[in-house]
Amino acid sequence: MGEPQYLSYPQLSLAQSVFTIASPYASSQSKQTSLTALQDGIRENKMAPLYAYLAHPQTGKINASGESGSAALSPTRSRQSTSGQQSSNTAAGTPSPEHMLRRTSSINTPSIVGVLGGKKDTSVDLPWDEKLYEELKAENEKELAAIQKEEDDAVERSGETEIQNARGKRAEYYAQIGDKDKALEAFEKLIEKTAILGSKIDIVLAIIRIGLFFDDKLLVKKNIDRAGLLVESGGDWDRRNRLKAYQGLHLLTIRAHNLAAPLLLDSLSTFTSTELCPYSSLVVYATLAGAVSLPRRDFKSKVVDAPEIRAIFGSDAETDRLSALAGSASAGPGEGDEHAADTEMSEATTTPKPTAVNLTTLARGSADAEAQALAEPVMDFRPLASMIQSLYSGTYTTFFTSLAAVEQHFLTTDRFLYEHRTWYVREMRLRAYAQLLASYKVVSLESMARSFGVSVEWLDRDLAPFIASERLACRIDRVKGVVETRRSGEKSKQYGDVVRQGDQLITKLQKYGQVVRLRGSER
Repeated sequence: MGEPQYLSYPQLSLAQSVFTIASPYASSQSKQTSLTALQDGIRENKMAPLYAYLAHPQTGKINASGESGSAALSPTRSRQSTSGQQSSNTAAGTPSPEHMLRRTSSINTPSIVGVLGGKKDTSVDLPWDEKLYEELKAENEKELAAIQKEEDDAVERSGETEIQNARGKRAEYYAQIGDKDKALEAFEKLIEKTAILGSKIDIVLAIIRIGLFFDDKLLVKKNIDRAGLLVESGGDWDRRNRLKAYQGLHLLTIRAHNLAAPLLLDSLSTFTSTELCPYSSLVVYATLAGAVSLPRRDFKSKVVDAPEIRAIFGSDAETDRLSALAGSASAGPGEGDEHAADTEMSEATTTPKPTAVNLTTLARGSADAEAQALAEPVMDFRPLASMIQSLYSGTYTTFFTSLAAVEQHFLTTDRFLYEHRTWYVREMRLRAYAQLLASYKVVSLESMARSFGVSVEWLDRDLAPFIASERLACRIDRVKGVVETRRSGEKSKQYGDVVRQGDQLITKLQKYGQVVRLRGSER
């Protein structure tokens, strides 16, 4: 099907720079670094539309009044057109994408800084320069005129292939300069005239990246489904793997970590979607998704012991590093090895020894691998490595400290993780509580608080909502100062499941009966 196309733009790293500038949690140094990177990117790529979208005095998204200003210069689609599209979907009998994405609040306000929920920090601003904007705009018009001339010449003298190449250049140029609406329009026209399946998939993947750039989750969801249909109709291996990473990242942004984890973990050994994110970021996403959603046995084999993850986080075993670079499958324990693995973990030190790893030390064997490693950001993975190790080994004091560091260094600094950071920390605390309580019938509050390194009063307040919502099967006896677990038998659990599923079935049948009666009366 040929080499993948349209991979260069938009550059999602620029969207991360915008997020860092506007984030209330980013340091002054990181804001200044991101501002420099953004200004350089705007000048290098002649991004007049994006510059106006971000910095215009009245409508700029990262100035003090931009988020509530007019959308005249905004490349995002209007709320009215979005709601109209949702109405047509509902009328056609298909489920609304908004209903499927109900876990995220930023769906209603697609914006490059929408995940911040309006809590922007304007201490560092992107200054507006009218002269610079006019220069960039003139460069855009000149380039677009040259592309139009190339298309006109192709229509007169060449064939359909040359015409499609010119149209592809126009669509990609709009994506390069950050003009969302025109890029989408150009790509849609391009896909209508494209007969090659691989090229169609590449166009849809480019549209998905535009949606990710501007945080338009409805657009991303719609086109991921679209790309899935195209891939299933005959997509090649490389594009199937690329789509897997796109799907996993999208599911992460809508808080579907249980669905994202298998896709992201499977992508570790076959990752080629560097236009989407660096490999080190994929490792972080896969680890976070797996830690919060996988059962303990899968968590051990696919996250804690995965050679791809151990190679990045730092490992004493050189074989793990080589296995990860070779794309080997995770070598976790099998079904019969659980006891041996638990024994090994109990004998090992509870504090891991990874260091800040630069991926240039891992690239071996090819020029492409070394070039990719050089492009990787330098990250300190120690908090994340400590979190997964301490959770699995039951070192809960270390776990709480590491979880706080993960929130500070990863969840609040990444635009794809930021929106659900509070939920993630809460779910990880719940997982640790459930894991500890599974070993006891009765445990004292003081002992449990000491294990987690918190006060009894704080632990009592933190456990209460989980118990009230029946997410922890236990109760607190403050008179005795203990937590008592409640374990229902397997038969009772099965009975409860049958009753619940039966109620759901009866409700569906009743609704179906009402629809049938209404249609009968219409006749």
